[in-house]
Amino acid sequence: MPRYTLVALGVDATSAEAATDAILSWARARERRYVCAANVHMVMEAHDSPEFRRVVEGADLVVPDGMPLVFLLRLLGEPEQRRVYGPDLMLRLCAVAAEEGLPVGLVGGEPEVLERLTTRLKQRFDGLDVRCRESPPFRALSAREDADMTERIARSGAAIVFVGLGCPKQERWMEAHRAKIDGVLVGVGAAFDFHAGAIPQAPLWMQNAGLEWSFRLAMEPRRLFVRYAKHNPRFVALALAQLAGLRRSRFHP
Repeated sequence: MPRYTLVALGVDATSAEAATDAILSWARARERRYVCAANVHMVMEAHDSPEFRRVVEGADLVVPDGMPLVFLLRLLGEPEQRRVYGPDLMLRLCAVAAEEGLPVGLVGGEPEVLERLTTRLKQRFDGLDVRCRESPPFRALSAREDADMTERIARSGAAIVFVGLGCPKQERWMEAHRAKIDGVLVGVGAAFDFHAGAIPQAPLWMQNAGLEWSFRLAMEPRRLFVRYAKHNPRFVALALAQLAGLRRSRFHP
C-alpha cells in the first residue's frame, strides 16, 4: 500500500478492511509488529520531533485515524480514502479474535477502566480471550518494573496487544517493546475510555465532518485545550502549504 507524507509524517493509504487483514495475518503467525493510528496530534508531534517521526514511521502500518488526514490523502491522489478509526479497528480485531481463539492483551488506562473494558468486550464478543491487562502508572517505570511487565505480557501469549497509553507515549512504548513480545502491538489511543464508557464518543456526523476534536474539547477542555491550540492551526497552515506546492509531498510506493 502507498505511504504518503502528510505535512511531516508518512501515513499509509489503506482501508479498515486491509488493515484488519494485515494485522490478523501477522497475529496468526505471531510476528513482532506494531501499528500506529495517526491523527493531527501525532503528525504535529512528528513535525516537532525527528526522533518521534522515526518511531512512528518505523511502524509496520500507519493508518489514517483522523479525518483531516483522510481529507489530505484524498487531495493528494487517493480520492476513495476512508478513515481507519482506531476504536473501530479495535472492535474489528476483537470480533475475529473471538471467532478464531486469538488471545488479546490490554496495556494502558486506569485499573477500573480496564476492568469495565474487559467486561464489555467479553459481553460483546463471545469467547474473546483477554489474556493480560496491564495498567502502568503515569510515572516512568523502573527498569525492573518494565522488564517484569513486559515478561507478563510476553508470557501471556497474547497475539494482539492493544496499547492505550496516549500519543506519543504509546508509540514510543511499542517501538521499544516490539522485539520482546511475540504478537502485534496496536496503538488505539482513547479507545479504552470510549469502549469502557468512561468518555462519550462524538456523534457520527461530527466524526465524518472532521469535527470530532471540537466534541472532545468540550468533554475535556482542561486536558485538550493546549494541545489543540498548539497543533491544529499549525497543521492547517502546513497542510495548505503542502497542497499549494510550497512544501514537498513525498510518496513511498
